[in-house]
Amino acid sequence: QVQLVESGGGLVQAGGSLRLSCVASGSIFSINAMGWFRQAPGKQRELVASITSGGTTTYSNSVKGRSTISRDNAKNTVYLQMNSLKPEDTAVYYCNANVREINLSELRRKDYWGQGTQVTVSS
Repeated sequence: QVQLVESGGGLVQAGGSLRLSCVASGSIFSINAMGWFRQAPGKQRELVASITSGGTTTYSNSVKGRSTISRDNAKNTVYLQMNSLKPEDTAVYYCNANVREINLSELRRKDYWGQGTQVTVSS
């Protein structure tokens, strides 16, 4: 089994910054893409940013230019640095990782999710 644990959320004023972290642990052979999603009340979960094992990044238009995703492959950790935060960034942020587990084939890769961390931006 694989576990993802997020940290770094909290309450911040508009214009402030937060850095989210997510550590993957367990029976991990390799991790492909890792990413951050968010879900605001009454809205669908949406992709915020993703990063491949090689470091290629993708951002949603809503955070592009204000956020930076990075990862430490040796630590199975992904980060999301968010700057110039806006009230509309308020949501629960979830970490996602595409994992190949030990003793399982490449064909049985699976997406895992963290439990989520709340980010609240006050105006």
